[in-house]
Parts: sequence; C-alpha cells; structure tokens
Amino acid sequence: MQPPILYRDRLIPKESVRLENDILLYQDNNIIITKWHALKPRKILSHGFSCYYLNKGYKISCFYNHENQLLYWYCDIISSDYNPNTNTYHFTDLLADVIIYPDGFVKVVDLEELSDALTQGLISVKQLQEALCQLSTLLDIIYRGDLPAETQKLREFLPV
Repeated sequence: MQPPILYRDRLIPKESVRLENDILLYQDNNIIITKWHALKPRKILSHGFSCYYLNKGYKISCFYNHENQLLYWYCDIISSDYNPNTNTYHFTDLLADVIIYPDGFVKVVDLEELSDALTQGLISVKQLQEALCQLSTLLDIIYRGDLPAETQKLREFLPV
C-alpha cells in the first residue's frame, strides 16, 4: 500500500503545503508518525519528528537543532480530514499551540490567532469550541504527567 499524501493547511496565513519530503515512519488507525526537515530552515531548527493523533485533534512534534539536540516539544491543535479515494490527509492547524521545553516549562501560544480567525470568519464557533476542548484535553495530559505515555510510540523513533 502506498503511504498517504499529507498536507499541512494553515488558516493564518492561508496556505496548503504538501509534505512531500516527510518520511512516513509509522501508521495505524489512530496515529501517523513522520520524520521531517524544516520547511523554512532556521538558524536553530533543523529537523524533527511528528505524531498526528487522528482522532484526538492534536499533533505532537519534537524539534531538533543541527546537532541533533532536542529544542522542545511542540504541540499543535489540529483538525484532520481524510479522503480515502486519494489516500490524502489534510491537517488543518487550528492555531493554538503548546510548547514544552526540556526543563519542563510549558507555554501556551497563539491564542490571539485563534480569536483573530473567528473574527475574520476563518473558523466557525463550533471549530473554536472544538479547538479549545482539544487544547484543554492536551493540557490535562501534560499537567498530569501523562505525556510520556501519550507519546510512547513516537518516542520509539526519536534519537537517543
């Protein structure tokens, strides 16, 4: 079976990018794990690994620098749309994000963009509610200390 075609869709700025260079490492009915190089190279960010939780509304990624050192965990709130006819996933970034630094510091970011998207009519009230619930669920997992269990399969692919 051919690997699925993956797209990252953004609302702000509006764009759809085919993740054609991402390498599929694992897939089952609940998750997709990929390895990737930064789409927009930066001084610090080089590459990473992402786990798309297809039924939970978030993606958890590990960002690495050029020396293969972990920079942080980056969690995107997303919606997933799958077309079985084309074996294509569209993952829409719903703007709210959580960054977890190696020292354990947790930072929620981009909530103002979520508000802007509603104001600009880019998302519905229902989508906003779903994004906030998904964010709350993810934060509960993080604050309970359950992130290692949640990311167990992803961790199998990470560098030591």
